[in-house]
Amino acid sequence: MATVVAQSHYIFGLRTGVRNNLLYFDEQTIIFPCGNNCVRYNINQKCQKFIPGTERSQGMKALAISTNRRYLAVSECGEKATITVFDLQHEQNRKRKVLTGGEIPADEFVCMAFSPDSKYLIGQAGGPDWTLFLWMWEKKKLMATVKMATSGPINQVSFNPQDNTQICVSGNGVFKIFRYAGETLKQSSTFKTDTHNFLCHTWISTEKVVAGTETGQLMMFESSRLRWEINLASVQKAKSQSEKQDSNEPSSALPRVTAIVSYSSGFVCSAGPGTVCLFEKIEEEDQYKKTKDIKIPPEVFGNDSSSAEHQEISTLCISPSEETLTASTDRGQLYTIQLSIVELEKGDRAHFEYLSQSFHSSTVTGLSTCIRKPLIATCSLDRSVRIWNFETNDLEMFKEFQEESYSVALHPTGLFILVGFSDKLRFMTLLIDDIRTLKEFTVRSCRECVFSNGGHLFAAVNGNVINIYSTTTFEDVLNLKGHNEKVRAVVFSPDDSRLVSCGMDGAVYEWNTLTGTRESDSVLKTCSYTGVTISPDAKTFFAVGTDCTLKEIQDCQILREVPSGDVVCTTVAMSRSGRALFIGTSTGTVRAIKYPLPIQNAWLEYQAHAGPVTKMIITFDDQFLLTVSEDGCLFIWKIIDKEGQGLKREKELKYTEEILVTKSELEEKNKMIFDLNTKMDELQEDIKHQISLKDMAYKEKINELTEKYLQQSSSLNAEKEVLKTEKEKEKAAHVKALSDILEKHDKELQDKESTSNQRLMLEYEKYLELQLKLHNVQQECEQQLHSMEESKTRALEEMMQSYEAQLEEKMMLLKQFEDKSQQRVREFEEYIKQEEVDTDIEIHGIRMKYEQNLQEQKRANSKLKVELDIAAKSFNDLQMEIHKRNLEIEKLKQEVQKLESVIKSLENDITVLKATIRRKDGIMLDKEKSISELNKKNSTLNKGLEVMKHRFEFMVEEIAPKGNQIEVLKEQILEMEGELKEFHKTNTELELKLKELNLKLKTNHKEMHKEMKKVQDFEVLVQRFKADLHTCVECIQDPKRLKDNVRELYKCYVQPSDVVEKVAVHTDMQWENNRQREHYEKIIATMKKQINRDANMSEANNTKLMKHNGVLIKEINDLRQELGTLRTQLHIYESQTNKNTKGSANTRGTASAGRAGLVTEQSFEETEKIIQFQRREIHRLKLEILGQTPTSSTKLPPLAN
Repeated sequence: MATVVAQSHYIFGLRTGVRNNLLYFDEQTIIFPCGNNCVRYNINQKCQKFIPGTERSQGMKALAISTNRRYLAVSECGEKATITVFDLQHEQNRKRKVLTGGEIPADEFVCMAFSPDSKYLIGQAGGPDWTLFLWMWEKKKLMATVKMATSGPINQVSFNPQDNTQICVSGNGVFKIFRYAGETLKQSSTFKTDTHNFLCHTWISTEKVVAGTETGQLMMFESSRLRWEINLASVQKAKSQSEKQDSNEPSSALPRVTAIVSYSSGFVCSAGPGTVCLFEKIEEEDQYKKTKDIKIPPEVFGNDSSSAEHQEISTLCISPSEETLTASTDRGQLYTIQLSIVELEKGDRAHFEYLSQSFHSSTVTGLSTCIRKPLIATCSLDRSVRIWNFETNDLEMFKEFQEESYSVALHPTGLFILVGFSDKLRFMTLLIDDIRTLKEFTVRSCRECVFSNGGHLFAAVNGNVINIYSTTTFEDVLNLKGHNEKVRAVVFSPDDSRLVSCGMDGAVYEWNTLTGTRESDSVLKTCSYTGVTISPDAKTFFAVGTDCTLKEIQDCQILREVPSGDVVCTTVAMSRSGRALFIGTSTGTVRAIKYPLPIQNAWLEYQAHAGPVTKMIITFDDQFLLTVSEDGCLFIWKIIDKEGQGLKREKELKYTEEILVTKSELEEKNKMIFDLNTKMDELQEDIKHQISLKDMAYKEKINELTEKYLQQSSSLNAEKEVLKTEKEKEKAAHVKALSDILEKHDKELQDKESTSNQRLMLEYEKYLELQLKLHNVQQECEQQLHSMEESKTRALEEMMQSYEAQLEEKMMLLKQFEDKSQQRVREFEEYIKQEEVDTDIEIHGIRMKYEQNLQEQKRANSKLKVELDIAAKSFNDLQMEIHKRNLEIEKLKQEVQKLESVIKSLENDITVLKATIRRKDGIMLDKEKSISELNKKNSTLNKGLEVMKHRFEFMVEEIAPKGNQIEVLKEQILEMEGELKEFHKTNTELELKLKELNLKLKTNHKEMHKEMKKVQDFEVLVQRFKADLHTCVECIQDPKRLKDNVRELYKCYVQPSDVVEKVAVHTDMQWENNRQREHYEKIIATMKKQINRDANMSEANNTKLMKHNGVLIKEINDLRQELGTLRTQLHIYESQTNKNTKGSANTRGTASAGRAGLVTEQSFEETEKIIQFQRREIHRLKLEILGQTPTSSTKLPPLAN
């Protein structure tokens, strides 16, 4: 066997075409089919467990889970249709039972359902008979079958959620309810549904069933008649008229109700492509009203956004807690939504979201992986390219295109991707959230493309030619021509010096990537190859094709062929360690073969896909095997050895985290981050300010509330003392009333015991009569059986004797005829010998006579043979009749044995019951003691009743003043709001005036200081000028000196700055005005901000007050509701206590009197039966005292068998 094992690790995809293909195991785990497996997917942990399908299975048809969520039933078709039941609570999900149709032929089971107690299973077989099977599946016992009188398909079967015997079947022109009775399924109700094709149905209650049709109608049936009907087409049309007026799209077809599921408050159903409707019950009218539409959202990266919305809902499923709704579609997608979110969302519409990721919806045609990143690339005929991560088991990105994609290849760095479309081959870059085209090549319908291991080259197949391009210059480096037909697979050697290709012409070629020459070839025209791989040393090739063999090729020769049986191998891959080969087959299985190839055909086969495996790849570190198929699923297998450990590599591989991003996108994101950070800082400051204000307000409110509650507690203590005194008074009155009630109860008990004793006597007499009758019937049956046996044996002996005599006579006759014929032959021979000499004429005459005699003898012999055959047939018929009679005798003997065993079991039961009655005599005394204890509990309950009454009165008194206080508080709040607004207005006005006055003061002080400086400077100048003038006056007598002195004075005191002083003064004034204007503008801006803050503060205070008012109103409403509930509880409690006290008084009296009379009047057996009855009566009285009386529908068990 292979030393390397492949273990299922993760699966991406959903198998369509399976009925009920989505189930909830628990709140976090769902079950769905994928390939030829069932997947248990944990939504929170994002991990998977697998339930593999059976070998040689031709596909799953339906799933069903039991009501206790323990068992899973899987319907599969193969040589025989089977239903396999798995135990989900077992770790390995082991098989419990495999059910078949037995002698009744069934090619497939199209739908199934478990009974409410999970003991029975129904399965609907396919056409043309459409037989319904009912099994007790744990015993593999077929209970009943019934054929449906229909030509169309049956779409769903189900059990009544409360009744194991009631089954509903719906289909094309079929809506029937069957009941299991007497080992047959009988139709219990008929509906005129010939014109409707019912696609689904669900039970809303034990009598109501809602069914959906192909034309969008919902019908509710109850007790054999149609109670309610709605047409979803008209409802949807009314809502979508406005949308269709804007767009010129043609009107869609009628919405098909393909799935429906019920829950506690209504039901959910599909309403055409991409739409699910939520219906809730109208309690008053006993009907259902549509409340919400849940839509499938459009694809974000899709080419056609409306394609996702046109998906048909195939299955709906609600979690056990009814919190989440999940749906599967006909395109293999899984969606989910929280029902609580649906209720909270505004408007009539809500939207689904993906349960895990979006999957491929068609055949996967390409598969590739890279070296530097844990990425997988796939392409499909659904026109999408998807990038998966096999470490996180997540979908990294996907993009839809306008053309179908046939091949895909990832660059070893994981930054580039090559995709072959129907029109062109595109070289694209993998960005952070997009796939963008970098270069296009004119290669149409490229079915195979691959990068070299170094990433410097890539090869693309163009029909029967292989083109090799450079990844740096995008030049066509080489064109490899040699194949006569299409090339199906291309592989580079580990050092990229060689390239191996295989094609449909049966050729495997080895090419030199440097020179483009063909170095070796192997041609086998009887086989068209579909896959090829190369060994790590690049010396050996392995190829698979249509001849159902694996070929090992070395040096242009086929060294070894490993036959694969009747299965065609489609792909092949070899681990980089060279230890194992993996093969994909046309049946969807994966085979692991050790290398070197074994002499015997030894491999491990795994159930994987539901269609042929199209591509297979092993990751660079030999840890994972990747397979894709025509079923649209991607399987990730963990490659391990027999010890359960992964394959070891010489060097550990570390994955990079680099991502390509365009410069414009990076700048936009940086700007976004900066803007968001600034906004966040502003919001934090505002929040801090608001929190401080709230803390101040809350502290004040807490102080006020503490004062109020202290006052209320003091008043309540005073009322408590008053209530204690009243309680003592009422206690004494209650004790008297209790003694009267107990006396009445004793009397009623005595009366009931006397009546019950009389009934018991009558029943016992009937039992004795029935025993006598049974004994007589048994004796008669034995006599009849004995007489019948004797008569049959005599008749048989007589018949045998008569037929044996007849046979002996016939045999004697036969012997006589044979002797005569022999004698005649001898005479004739002697006569011929004597008459040989005679003439020819006499010989001719004798011959004629002899021939006539011979013919007569032959006729006689044939008549005797016919008579013999008739006698033999009659003998066989008599033997058959004898055999039948013997079988009837054996059946009668078996019935007699059964009756004897029943009689013995009944006698044993009688002895056991007698023994139990004797043992339980002592227990009766303990029961009487417990009755006295229950009476004490009754008294304590009555005391509690009084306390409840007092509380009720106190609450009524307490509510009235609180209502007045609330009204007063409302008026005060309104007054305070008005005062607050006036106070804010006056405050802002005063602050503005203050700031204006302060500014004026400052400017005036500055001007004063300037003027004072000017005056002082002027005085100093005047004094200097006076002194200089005095010196000049001394020189009046000398005119020349006087002239010089005056000139000096002029030079000293009259300067050019004085001339320009006026101009300077004007500029200073302008500067001062501008400065003051800026100052005032700043003040105005600050004032505006303060006004806005004050307005926000006032609004916040107003909202707080309004919220406080709302809280107070809610408290009042809650108090009123509590008051109402207290009143109803008091009323119920009083009525129950009245009933209990009356019943207990009656039963006590009868118990004491009846017990004394029974011992003296009746025998021992009668007393035992009466004691049993009294025990049941005591149990019932206990339940009545505790307020848990049994319903009238419950019946007492039989007295004795």
